[in-house]
Amino acid sequence: MDYARYETLRIARRGPDDSVLDIQMKAANGKLPTAGHAGHRELAEIWRDVSADDTVRAAVLRGEGLGFSGGGDLALVQDMAADFDIRARVWKEARDLVYSVVNCDKPIVSAIHGPAVGAGLVAGLLADISLAARDAKIVDGHTRLGVAAGDHAAIVWPLLCGLAKAKYYLLLCDPVSGEEAERIGLVSLAVDGEQLLPRAYEIADRLAQGSQTAIRWTKYSLNNWLRQAGPAFDTSLALEFMGFAGPDVQEGIASLRERRPPKFR
Repeated sequence: MDYARYETLRIARRGPDDSVLDIQMKAANGKLPTAGHAGHRELAEIWRDVSADDTVRAAVLRGEGLGFSGGGDLALVQDMAADFDIRARVWKEARDLVYSVVNCDKPIVSAIHGPAVGAGLVAGLLADISLAARDAKIVDGHTRLGVAAGDHAAIVWPLLCGLAKAKYYLLLCDPVSGEEAERIGLVSLAVDGEQLLPRAYEIADRLAQGSQTAIRWTKYSLNNWLRQAGPAFDTSLALEFMGFAGPDVQEGIASLRERRPPKFR
């Protein structure tokens, strides 16, 4: 498997027999990983490679720099709003990202620190075991941008933390700390920051040393809960991308560029 072709992901092998794939989203701006054109595409593609690679038994997903993920690059968002062909392509990538994580037969562990927004958060919360630093800041920022919360929220948030909490955080875009995320069931575990990566590696190593058929088939069975929510997810994603053709997203983009609250019509 040619992992060297990935430009926005730093990929290394570790763990028992080098069977754990360590996937780090690069911080292109030196601060936070952001999903531009290449990053968004690669984050959707990597899970198909992980699934097809017989030498991999588990994967760890983490971010570089000050946080786990900083959301979509504003240049990409502007291009999506302005160009139908780009919007259609990114819609397919967003769909493939969710279903590729769900259908990847290898267990995925995420290690979330600092801000966690956007496409990175999709994979982080859909991971089979999600760890967050207690002071991590999880935000689904879609309605703040002026589009529906579509890229993963409808398929997994109500299942993880219940419909009432999902509506509260998704409609208002309020941040969720790692500690609170564990309390409401949004992540598997919250740990102190210095323990985040060692604990993620420890869990991935245990998964790599376990019965692969038992672990993979258990994951497949449990993820039928997510597959049942597929129609709700498909609807939410379609509505999100309808919003990218509307007027509110332009105000959302402008407000983020100008670092001010949005003033929707």
